[in-house]
Amino acid sequence: MNITISSAPIVNVRVTSNINSFAAEKRFDKSLTIGDLKARLELITGASSGSMILSVYDEKDNEICALNNDSALLGSFPVEENYRIHVVDNSKRVGEFEDLSKVQKFELSEDEYEKKSDTVRNFLLKNKLGKFNEEEQARLQKEKEEAERKEEEKAKTITVGDRCEARVQGEPTRRGEVMFVGKTEFKSGWWVGIKYDEPLGKNDGRVGGKKYFEAPMKYGGFVRPANVEVGDFPEIEDDLDEM
Repeated sequence: MNITISSAPIVNVRVTSNINSFAAEKRFDKSLTIGDLKARLELITGASSGSMILSVYDEKDNEICALNNDSALLGSFPVEENYRIHVVDNSKRVGEFEDLSKVQKFELSEDEYEKKSDTVRNFLLKNKLGKFNEEEQARLQKEKEEAERKEEEKAKTITVGDRCEARVQGEPTRRGEVMFVGKTEFKSGWWVGIKYDEPLGKNDGRVGGKKYFEAPMKYGGFVRPANVEVGDFPEIEDDLDEM
């Protein structure tokens, strides 16, 4: 009996299986035998070609047919664009190929890594780059220490109870009262805690479960000393005499 292939020679389908949670979009030549198709689906799904069962579903997820003749051509079955081929292999465990805990990891000890000559570390060491450039590291450390010194000096000019303006780039200028000056647990360095005159803050003086000062919600915030100016900044009040 002669079998002819009707419609386009290539068909786009989605491939799903009972052993994986993902779907794959694939293009198959309709001149493939079902046996050859199974061999390709084995690479896509991990199911065994010898034990897989194939079913075809339309775009509304209605089952159309079973691909149950390994010698027949794919084009001899009513498989259309955007249909779904579902692979069932009951010899495999569900999720077997998605369990990363079963994947053997490649690891090198620190000593083995040191002995290799084609690593990023070896390249940086040979060319005295990054952390292996002692002069550069010394310069960066000096800059860090200088920045920390300036930050501490500025912090010591700010006192709890001072009126202030917070001027952070990209944000509106906010006025308020200094409620906290010092180091915190949520991030290194010096911080100034401010109770704003308006609800333009991010918290109520509490960060990470620790209370640093009292303020209504959205009236509290923390700013680096460099972004705080203290002075005679009166509270911002709405002018009720104008509309």
